[in-house]
Amino acid sequence: MPSIKGPAILLAQFMRDEEPYNNISSIGKWVASLGYKGVQIPTWDPRIIDLDKAAESKTYCDAYRGQLKAMGLEPSELGGFLAGQVLAVHPAYEVMFEPFHPAGLTGDARTEWAAGELKKCIHASVNMGTNVIPVLSGGFAWHMVYPWPQRPEGIIEEAFKELARRWRPLLDLAHDNGVVFTYELHPGSDVYDGATYEMFLDHTDNHPAACLNYDPSHFVLQQLDYLEFIRIYGERIRGFHVKDAEFRPTGRMGVYGGYQSWGERPGRFRSLGDGQVDFTRVFTLLTEAGYTGWAVLEWECAVKSSEQGAAEGAPFIARHIIQATEVAFDDFAGGDTDLARNRVILGLD
Repeated sequence: MPSIKGPAILLAQFMRDEEPYNNISSIGKWVASLGYKGVQIPTWDPRIIDLDKAAESKTYCDAYRGQLKAMGLEPSELGGFLAGQVLAVHPAYEVMFEPFHPAGLTGDARTEWAAGELKKCIHASVNMGTNVIPVLSGGFAWHMVYPWPQRPEGIIEEAFKELARRWRPLLDLAHDNGVVFTYELHPGSDVYDGATYEMFLDHTDNHPAACLNYDPSHFVLQQLDYLEFIRIYGERIRGFHVKDAEFRPTGRMGVYGGYQSWGERPGRFRSLGDGQVDFTRVFTLLTEAGYTGWAVLEWECAVKSSEQGAAEGAPFIARHIIQATEVAFDDFAGGDTDLARNRVILGLD
């Protein structure tokens, strides 16, 4: 029966320079022992994958898949989040985004590097046998998210025009190779909610490779209806981060968070089950929307340890995965019918 696949886990937040978190062999065995079936691979981390080799060599990718299979795992997606973010960077954020790319890159050189990394993600996904690349969009207008001072007429349209110009060749290449980009609607990027996603689609001619990585935690922090979002955009959702969050406003702070650290903000990420996301409804609506991709734990929490979060995450996801029914529950009470019988029942004959 068709169902959401999982549980899977994004490895990025767990990587460290110590066992068992320092290479794919050791961390793979660790997550497999916790019950995960898939791993979302951070392509920027050489401790996990050699992206150059993966893009160039199917033999390398076959061996990589074989190594995972021996541990009871498979690759869910190759993540291109950081390259997507630095494909479009406003100068105000250049210094803070420097850890996301090789040292010394600025301007066009940084953009060309990011585009090159995303092209590698496409070719590596083909070689690895995956067809979804979760990304962030990057952006130029995030500092104008609040309309004060008043935004000049046409400035947001110009930002999205340039954003689309940078992404369009990559979207075309992805589509030509049977791959889609799934944009995580994330603060700090210009594509961060449904309205901005629609603007991006408008500027890319509703490109079929411009899909969504659904993450309800960011919507809780924005106070966006994360359930209605699935009803509106379900056919575009091709990736799913299972991440929890809570929003508890006070008399001192609300959505903007008062420049506080994650532990003190009213809106903060939590380990699965500790926040406010109604995952029973989320999994139900995604199943009804026909989503059959991976359910991937992205662990972030200001309270609980990563080890406990990972250990609790796999059974949590497994409990929520729905095996979609192929029969109606009341079939036993039905019967064969025909037009004549229907007209008799309706009192028409």
